[in-house]
Amino acid sequence: MEEKRAIDTYGAAALTGFALLLAFNQVVIKITGDGFAPVFQAGLRSAGAVLVLLIWMRVRGLPLTLPRRAVPWAVLSGLVFAFEFTCLYIALDHTTVARASIIFYSMPVWLGLAAHLWLPGERITGLRALGMALAMAGVALALADRSNGQASLLGDLLALIAALGWASIILLMRMTPLSLVSPVMQLFFQVLVSAPVLLAAAPLFGALTRDPQTIHYLGLAFQTVCVVSLGFLLWFHLMSIYRASGVASFSFLSPVFAVLFGWLILGEHIGPPVWIALALVAAGIVLINRK
Repeated sequence: MEEKRAIDTYGAAALTGFALLLAFNQVVIKITGDGFAPVFQAGLRSAGAVLVLLIWMRVRGLPLTLPRRAVPWAVLSGLVFAFEFTCLYIALDHTTVARASIIFYSMPVWLGLAAHLWLPGERITGLRALGMALAMAGVALALADRSNGQASLLGDLLALIAALGWASIILLMRMTPLSLVSPVMQLFFQVLVSAPVLLAAAPLFGALTRDPQTIHYLGLAFQTVCVVSLGFLLWFHLMSIYRASGVASFSFLSPVFAVLFGWLILGEHIGPPVWIALALVAAGIVLINRK
């Protein structure tokens, strides 16, 4: 298995931009949820992404082929993708953007622990262990802050399960024949499998719509084109170049940005413990990426 390289300047800039995009997307999901039910919204997003990626691949002349031995892993990846976003979208429907984001982006810790065991060249050093500890301390502190009355145990647990799902997808990409598949094909099969699963499951969670308006359709379009299609294409590309734990560690920036966006755009109340938590998370990023 090929060993990936450490994060360089280009990687750091691209991953910071991706973190900003994902953070803003949490706000978009929250707003769009006023027009579309969570699981239905996730299903529409995946279905739209299938079309966007088909157009992208046709324009680029990319073939729709997948090695036979990678097919079952691609299906499994798509099912995990559907489960992950079912949990995340319902979590955002129950709690604030700040809380859901901080918990969801604890993913690098779970991935780092798994990578230490199973991925070459990604052992946990003393500094990285300290960074992970600081970041998780920040997450724990944020979870402990329930002073504003917007805390939801269900939302917290679902966000955590979604984080574990995200880490699982990365491991599938690195440890199975999916590692031989191009990033665009990995993403295409994830949305291709997840779209019908999510749309079929959506009625089980109640009404599909909630008086959708223009802003909600725009939010759905933003998620489909800018995030799940083009944004994740960039992320998968970066995953194919850099060490998984290094790429994942930058996702700790997303809750920082998400808290700020939730405060600025949605007017969410952010208490002092959350700001301290974000400082701990930022310190954790520096140590996790320290060579």
